[in-house]
Amino acid sequence: MHLNLPINRDKKSGTLYVVSTPIGNLEDITLRAIKTLKMVNLIAAENPTHTKKLCSHYEIGTRLTSYNQHNHKTSWPGLIERLNRGENIALVTCAGTPGISDPGALLIKMASENGICVTPVPGACAAIAALSVCGLKMDNFLFAGFLSNKSGKRKKELQELAAEEGTIIFYEAPHRIIQFLEQLYEAFGNRGIAVIRELTKVHEEVMRGHVKEILTIISQREPRGEYVIITEGSEKSKENETIPEKLEETIKNMLIDNISIKDIADSVAKNHNIRFRSAYREVLDLKRKMEEL
Repeated sequence: MHLNLPINRDKKSGTLYVVSTPIGNLEDITLRAIKTLKMVNLIAAENPTHTKKLCSHYEIGTRLTSYNQHNHKTSWPGLIERLNRGENIALVTCAGTPGISDPGALLIKMASENGICVTPVPGACAAIAALSVCGLKMDNFLFAGFLSNKSGKRKKELQELAAEEGTIIFYEAPHRIIQFLEQLYEAFGNRGIAVIRELTKVHEEVMRGHVKEILTIISQREPRGEYVIITEGSEKSKENETIPEKLEETIKNMLIDNISIKDIADSVAKNHNIRFRSAYREVLDLKRKMEEL
């Protein structure tokens, strides 16, 4: 079968193809992607063992080489050299589109800076697939991907994103999902979210609700699979939200009963649709005023 590959007419270098591969179901791949993987001289794969299964399924005999987060800083010069010699290389990640929360971004950058033709072979992307079924606004969104794996830094990153008005897309690993949702609740309040796991696989699951209820569900079972978390954006009208005056007396009584500020704020946020951070600040201010009397 003939494939018309884009040609870089400026020099005799090859082309770097950024090829999207399945995110779960092996049929999440385009005909063009299969043709390209068969035609190139080399496939630079995040995990050659994983990609070999895909190649075997579609009878792709192209040689594979490893290119991942452990070796990408030392591997890219050799790949650029091969491209400069006129070879065509396909860049693939384990699942989805290379370069998105993925070390492929470095190779793409270096190829571009070296005047090498870089062309996309579009297809599956977990972020977009999850966004399409989340049930939240899709006209304005921010892709945040994986935040820091350090708890303190991740907490700060979430706080900085809390005022973002567009829908936000996060990636998270199963062993961190519970802590992530706890910190999300602390920074964002009980905001509407969708949590999607095992996209296009047999056990695909889409959970829609508010942070607290989704956290409760996930906490009751062993988290499995990679997660995409999509949150509602912040509402302008809530930036300066305050606790209704009619609640102040109730909160004062709770403070007198030595109920923690965190627990009071949690109750106010959950029952009155106020962000946890705003509720916490208001309860803290009220406590200070009581102490000054």
